[in-house]
Amino acid sequence: MTLIQLLIVHRNEFVAALGVASSAFMIILCMSWSSPALPKLQAWDSPIPITADEGSWLVSTLSIGLMLGPLITAVAADWIGRKRTLLCSAVPIAVGWLFMAFGNSVGFLYTARFLFGLSVGTSFAVSPMYLGEICSQTIRGSAVSLTGFVGKLAFIVMYGIGPMVDFRTLAWIGMSGPVVFTLFFMWLPESPYYLLSKGKDTEAEKSLSWLRRSSCVTKELAAMKVFLQQSKDYQGSFKQLFARQYRKNLRIIGILLFCTTCTGVTMILAYAQTIFMKISSDLDPEEMSLVLGIIQALATGIAVLLIDRVGRRPLVLFSLVGITLGLVLTSVYFATVSENSSPALGWMVFIALLLTVISFDVGLFVIPSIYHAEVLPKPIRAYANAASTIGHGAIQFVNLKLFQVLTDSAGAYVPFALYSMAGVVGGVLSYVYIPETKGQSLEEIERMVAEGRVKPVKPVSDDKQFQDKINKFAL
Repeated sequence: MTLIQLLIVHRNEFVAALGVASSAFMIILCMSWSSPALPKLQAWDSPIPITADEGSWLVSTLSIGLMLGPLITAVAADWIGRKRTLLCSAVPIAVGWLFMAFGNSVGFLYTARFLFGLSVGTSFAVSPMYLGEICSQTIRGSAVSLTGFVGKLAFIVMYGIGPMVDFRTLAWIGMSGPVVFTLFFMWLPESPYYLLSKGKDTEAEKSLSWLRRSSCVTKELAAMKVFLQQSKDYQGSFKQLFARQYRKNLRIIGILLFCTTCTGVTMILAYAQTIFMKISSDLDPEEMSLVLGIIQALATGIAVLLIDRVGRRPLVLFSLVGITLGLVLTSVYFATVSENSSPALGWMVFIALLLTVISFDVGLFVIPSIYHAEVLPKPIRAYANAASTIGHGAIQFVNLKLFQVLTDSAGAYVPFALYSMAGVVGGVLSYVYIPETKGQSLEEIERMVAEGRVKPVKPVSDDKQFQDKINKFAL
């Protein structure tokens, strides 16, 4: 089936994915704010003067809130539903942008960044859950990639417009995120899995009929009920995360968490304009930032086209190879650069940084969310997503703070060298343990993980999968 045919047949599912994508746009506006904002706050005419140390705390404070957001999500997602939980994530962001627009001390900025983190943590935990439950397996990867692509457009907005406007105007630009998301997402349906789990069969059928654009969804609803019935044998909790039966599932999530947080791309994006100021080049730091934002969107657009054709595993491995190569070249540049270095070397390291970010966006930016939706069994899905996001926040907080400390005390080459070593380790672990899940049902993926396979067996038909579920339920 061609891409156009997929868009036509599954257009309602893509519309719902676009609603989730508007959430990604909202949170990435928050995450990318620091790149254009820090130079403004540290300038002589700053509206709220800050030191370099306060700037690093501003960047990393978001990660503190990010760690707490999933704790709310773990309860709210199964209590009020995936849709309402995601909608509520817009409230702290809106309040945070108001603090940015009207605050007159660094305390307001810290509070705003903390509130941003709460929403980022909530969205990170619940978005893959919602997408995994509403999308057909044939487009699940593309739908998640679409959210990444739209989210990357936020970098173009912040990196492109941010340097040209004043600090207060930048806050009002950020406010567009929660407004657009709320107006779009509020009209979309709740997850049919959640509705069935609450005994709302009629509403679940209505939701699934809209998503599939068909009134004949009885077979799929029956399969969902079987899957939910099997899941009820295990009541999920944080304690269940340590059960032996889930260790292989969590190993996959842990490896991907290590690869996404310890290879340094988050730090590059957060400190982009500051890093570019250290590069000797014909381009201004603001121009480099804009090019970086555009390249990210294009790379994520490529991922949307490739992820359900090439597969998840090859893109993860390609991503790690490109990231590591780019980081090594960047570290070598900062270790050898001097005041008299040729601008040609500046172009080299700029291209190396672009290679790092492009490689990340093609694979590791979106694929971990797909694995979260595919390899985590329902009894632990909400709690595992929460634990993963907490871990992401904790590691990111340390990395964001240490990046500035290591750069000031030892030189910029040191953190990039450490990130490149993490890329090598992550590549080896991914090659050994990360499975290929393209085109597989959730039940087949569970069998693959339990058996420790990284390659799928021959796919079975939908009718055969359905009959297997019915037979298993009957037994």
